[in-house]
Amino acid sequence: MQRRTSLFRILGTALMAFAAVTSAQAQTDVHKQLSSDRFTIISPFPPGGPVDTLARVLSDGLAKRYGQAAVVENMAGAAGNIGMDKVKRAKGDGHTLLVVPAGNLTINPTLMPNFPFNVEKDFVPVTMLAKAPNVLVASPGAGIKTAKDLVAQAKAKPNTLSYASPGVGSGLHLAGELFKQQAGVDLLHVPYKGTGPALNDVLGGVVPLMFSNLPATLPFIKSGKLVALGVTEAKRSPVAPEIPTLSEQGIQGVNVTSWYGLLAPAGTPPAIAQQLAKDAAEILAQPDVSERLQAQGMTSAAMKPAEFAAAMRDETAVWAKIIKARNIVAE
Repeated sequence: MQRRTSLFRILGTALMAFAAVTSAQAQTDVHKQLSSDRFTIISPFPPGGPVDTLARVLSDGLAKRYGQAAVVENMAGAAGNIGMDKVKRAKGDGHTLLVVPAGNLTINPTLMPNFPFNVEKDFVPVTMLAKAPNVLVASPGAGIKTAKDLVAQAKAKPNTLSYASPGVGSGLHLAGELFKQQAGVDLLHVPYKGTGPALNDVLGGVVPLMFSNLPATLPFIKSGKLVALGVTEAKRSPVAPEIPTLSEQGIQGVNVTSWYGLLAPAGTPPAIAQQLAKDAAEILAQPDVSERLQAQGMTSAAMKPAEFAAAMRDETAVWAKIIKARNIVAE
């Protein structure tokens, strides 16, 4: 019995050593493969926004890690579909990557009747990169100080309050539709062509309400030109911890954040995706990068590929229900 126990221990130790060597060799092989060629990171929108910022942060980090050039290509057009198509057609070797906002992955597949991609089949999820909180704001002239005030006023006078959005089917439009559903109120939707025009009319008191990205509205909130009614996250934002969440005010289930993901073409090996997810997490955790993101109101949201895939599926299901229940059609 003692000999058998000793034999099992020796065998177990040998197997562990073999597994460690195999794992180290696999990691070396992945690193060698990623170091073999330049990186192309597609940002399917114009320069200057959060997608572009994240793409450039990632390109800088990957270039330093693998000793290869890492180029950002801004391929704007067709609501991001042009850039997505290039990545879809690329070789799945980890050298062509896509940085894209949530809406392209979780809203457009349901919203657009002729959406040209199958997100699950055409791309490999690598990681969520960063997220930014959204906030419900009101024009001071509306006389609404809290989300509870809004609900009370909306119920007292149905279909008299309106909210602005950057456009039909945008994430901020759907945030408003989700709010209406969860709060049991009717609000009129006023779509604009972009965040700028919508925000300008809320600042001017033309439209009383708007769901917006918190970083875009925070200066106006601090100056008193807008009233913050609540952030659409489960917890208060570290960017503005003084603003309560909607759930704190009794409106549950309106957890909507603006987030940005990293994807690779279909056929990218799991080991490559896992390594890139690890790389991205470490790049985003660097103090100078963290400060750069916080300046734009973003925080790192790095996760493993399987976790990211699950998060996308869950959010897609939520928006599909809202889009179908509200009969929302892309313009």
